Amino acid sequence: MTDQKENILVTGGCGFIGSNLVSALLADERIGLVRVLDNLSNGYLENIKPFQSNPNFEFLEGDICDYNTCLAAMKDIHKVSHQAALGSVPRSIKDPMTTDQVNVGGTVNILHAAVEQKIDRVILAFSSSTYGDHPGLPKVEDKIGNPLSPYAVSKATDEMYASVFQKTYGLNYIGLRYFNVFGPNQRHDNPYAAVIPLFCQAFLEDRSPVIFGDGETSRDFTYVDNAVQANMKALFTDNPDALNQVYNVACGERTTLLDIVRYLQEITGKELKPTHEKERTGDVRHSLADISKIKDLLGYDPTMRVKEGLKKAYEWYGSFKLETQ
Repeated sequence: MTDQKENILVTGGCGFIGSNLVSALLADERIGLVRVLDNLSNGYLENIKPFQSNPNFEFLEGDICDYNTCLAAMKDIHKVSHQAALGSVPRSIKDPMTTDQVNVGGTVNILHAAVEQKIDRVILAFSSSTYGDHPGLPKVEDKIGNPLSPYAVSKATDEMYASVFQKTYGLNYIGLRYFNVFGPNQRHDNPYAAVIPLFCQAFLEDRSPVIFGDGETSRDFTYVDNAVQANMKALFTDNPDALNQVYNVACGERTTLLDIVRYLQEITGKELKPTHEKERTGDVRHSLADISKIKDLLGYDPTMRVKEGLKKAYEWYGSFKLETQ
């Protein structure tokens, strides 16, 4: 390992986005070591199995809610990618206390441990839920509304803490507001699974996908490769103006839930019709990102559009199903 190599800690690296990021980091010649910190409450050992034999990979089982664990995980680390969190609006409504403990308390632990261990930069996974009830479309980073769920409150709080840690301790950060990321390693069998894994699994099993509401709810669905690209650019940017900023991570395209069903019908050749149920509490009606800021300051350029990404995701779920039977 040369002095130029970067040692990166990825919290939540056994999870969906985290494991995809770890894969990209280990393939990058700028990286010396990738260490994953995960308590496996929301991640899976299967996701890091491909990396276990890599001499540049380390796995530390531990919880971000334990401060000493965070300190130990950052030993000899240069930069941190903080992906660990409890996602899901419905989960946060059912159990706001745990959402707060993990997403807020755990993030404060990570930020303060980074200060103590003199970490160069922390990349933080934020959320488009922070826009809350702000009616404007597309969503622009400096115009947010009131949060509509405990999960959204936790993520908005994380943004404020990151800003305060920069002003108070001089800790450099970049925040990435994810817009409905989907793709391989996003499990359909999680009790709080996202809509695309559930739709894909329904089509694989020849079942009607369940839509909460009329199906006209729209999202800026973002294939995971785009989120990984944003993280890589955030970790390695040498543009000082790009630091200590929050960015939308998306494609800049609106897709309804009915569109997703139509795309899956085209991909699979199956004419499965959706079943409609009551709209869920806390869900935002429409979401669309303005991605001009991340393009300008980080050079981000989404390479995978929704329909193409959905085809790749569906193929992955098909192979995943075969492997786990």
